[in-house]
Amino acid sequence: MSVLGAILLVVLAYLVGSIPSGVLVARVSGAPDPRTVGSGRTGGTNALRAMGRTRAAVVVAGDLAKGAVPVLVARWASGGEPALEAACAIAAVVGSARSIFLGFHGGRGVATGVGTMLVIQPLALAVGGPVFVGVILLTRYVSLGSLLGSAAMVPAVVVLFLVLNGTIPVAYLVYSVTGVTVVWIAHADNIDRLLHGRERKFDLGLLSGRGGPGT
Repeated sequence: MSVLGAILLVVLAYLVGSIPSGVLVARVSGAPDPRTVGSGRTGGTNALRAMGRTRAAVVVAGDLAKGAVPVLVARWASGGEPALEAACAIAAVVGSARSIFLGFHGGRGVATGVGTMLVIQPLALAVGGPVFVGVILLTRYVSLGSLLGSAAMVPAVVVLFLVLNGTIPVAYLVYSVTGVTVVWIAHADNIDRLLHGRERKFDLGLLSGRGGPGT
């Protein structure tokens, strides 16, 4: 693939990642904008708080697709070039957290990052997923679950590639670290609140439809 073609795919990956799934679902369905509750972000947690389980599930599916589709397109267009896949994955996650359509605001990039990993190394989710869910159930901090769950996938990616393939493409290694870094940067305000004991806890009742908005 030409350099120009690769650059175009990366730009398109950023634009796809920038699509504000939460805001679009709210506008189409007439539900409250997720930016009006909780942290003011657009991701699945705020969508759940503002719009309920069904609409939140649509938002999460959209965010997953924003990560998976650009990587799949890069794989198809390049014939499986890890460097281009990794570049598009990073661009999509950055777009999710810093959307050009929302004044470079957005979500935390977690679901979009998971979407990229569904293509790059889906088995890593078998490690990161339980960490994510377990930490939330134990602490009721979604942010802490996201931080630790994403961090757990870095060694998981390395080990899985080494065990299954005997080696790991450098580009995938770079992405696993860079992608997590982008997610952690997007959680900077959460980290500050966690360190100072001011982070809001997640209302588990929202999962059963009993919680209230803004909790």
